[in-house]
Amino acid sequence: MLVYRSGIDVSTSTLRYLRARREERGTRWRRVSAGRQALLVLAHLRCGHTYAQLAAGFGVGTTAAYRYVAEAIDVLAALAPTLADAMKTASTKAFVMLDGALLPIDRVAADRPFYSGKHKKHGMNVQVITDPVGRLLWASPALPGAVHDIKAARTHGILDALTEVGVECWADKGYRGAGGTIRLPYWGRWETLSAGQQAVNRAHAKIRALVEQAMATLKTWRLLRKIRCSTTRITQLIQAVLTLHLLRLNS
Repeated sequence: MLVYRSGIDVSTSTLRYLRARREERGTRWRRVSAGRQALLVLAHLRCGHTYAQLAAGFGVGTTAAYRYVAEAIDVLAALAPTLADAMKTASTKAFVMLDGALLPIDRVAADRPFYSGKHKKHGMNVQVITDPVGRLLWASPALPGAVHDIKAARTHGILDALTEVGVECWADKGYRGAGGTIRLPYWGRWETLSAGQQAVNRAHAKIRALVEQAMATLKTWRLLRKIRCSTTRITQLIQAVLTLHLLRLNS
């Protein structure tokens, strides 16, 4: 395997944070230093490098590379904000936005539970909550791609949580019937809507356009553009990325 040097766009505060987490855990001796392990993990998450590529680049075995990544992801995932934490933050905002994202996975046609008819591909459904300017506040555990957004929101308890704190939430037509504090555009074909309803829908779409920033944030972590690990590990990956993203915002 050929090896070459490459750059990675992460902050020094993120590296320091990962190094500190390993030192706090008091893990046993590793062939690579805490700083190198942090860089290895970030290369996996940010750039999507495989375990074989990481092993070659950092001079360790493939099994060791997997162990380093799994260890760090478990630590980071445990520090991700819960839905209750997100609701505390949401209660200080004028409103929040809710949307669903499909993270593609490498599954075949036989894996029907993971196939999204809306997106015409296999993936995992992830619900995200953002503040009014599109900053990511929370990302849900992953569900199979065949699950619709409204069902996912109910499964995670998002609708009840928003109603409990009384925060208005802007969402798209995929959440039709949600009730509570969810604000949706008018339903129906554009030409059948009144002029007032069309104006409301245009304003609604303009506000919700900012939620796409949160989706773009997730996709900057290349590992999430095409996930090839076990579906049982995807929730931990998302939570680890969320932790690092919020760390970067607050640093």
